[in-house]
Amino acid sequence: MIRYSSDTVVAVIDPDYAGKRVRDVLPYLESDAPVVASVDAGLAYHPTSLLVGIAPAGGALPEEFREAIRIGMRAGLEIVSGLHAMLGDDEEFAALAREHDSRIWDLRLPPAAPLFSGAAWDVTARIVLTVGSDAAVGKMTASLELTRAARDRGADAAFVATGQIGIAIAGWGTAIDRVVADFAPGAAEHLVLEGQRRARDLLFLEGQGGINNPAFAPVTLALMYGGAPDALVLVHNVARTVIEDYDVPILSYRALIRTYESLCATVKPAPVVGIALNTRECTDDEAREHIERARAETGLPCDDVVRNGPHALYDAIAPAIVKTSVLHA
Repeated sequence: MIRYSSDTVVAVIDPDYAGKRVRDVLPYLESDAPVVASVDAGLAYHPTSLLVGIAPAGGALPEEFREAIRIGMRAGLEIVSGLHAMLGDDEEFAALAREHDSRIWDLRLPPAAPLFSGAAWDVTARIVLTVGSDAAVGKMTASLELTRAARDRGADAAFVATGQIGIAIAGWGTAIDRVVADFAPGAAEHLVLEGQRRARDLLFLEGQGGINNPAFAPVTLALMYGGAPDALVLVHNVARTVIEDYDVPILSYRALIRTYESLCATVKPAPVVGIALNTRECTDDEAREHIERARAETGLPCDDVVRNGPHALYDAIAPAIVKTSVLHA
């Protein structure tokens, strides 16, 4: 969010790095926001919102965060939360919000979703879905960077958010992982229909999960079918060899491409047109080796859209992003 939000991040709370700037800790975020030790210290920078920017297992609010939220509410800040636990349902927080004219924005609270209708197949904007080798490998980042590159090249393009941080950046969207399974494809369809109202040419649909992640594959499938993509961009963190938290191997590039394309081919074909690698933990030489290896193994355009910028990859995949048609009996 720090790299992409149109809102200014005035301070980051992390007592382990207090006194530094964000750029000192995470250079790729390109932010000079100060890191402070507490909410009280952050109030000196006159914030308007407090973002609970963590994703703990199970999505519950850690008990030690409650006092920080109380302080923010008493200061009249908007509380923005991406947790699975709905802060708006917390009686204490709801009372504090009323008392101090604060607002709670639970990013993961989904709107009512219909069943999938097939209307997404008639969207005229081309739809690109980012798909991953695993969860949390950089699909949101790749989608945002490619949206920026498309706009820079003159396309009317929109980023379609499907997760809590993407929603905080875009200001709209639906957290697909909070939608009841039968209605998740309908929620994805609703998102691309709304996306077409925002952009005529290109929609970059933020991917979730990974197709062989034992916990999160269902949300991947919901986006693949409900989002009706015309093209896929595969995203992989080169530091990963197994699915995070599970002793399941990351599939090879060819296996991932074959799996994603074969699943789409049963309803609405969508080819993998390029690969976005996350080489954040690599040296420049190591990153180049990973990029060249992926290109050689797949024959597809490949790059790290943060390290090297998104324009080269976008230019390479743009000609392959064309509308595809749903299968008919």
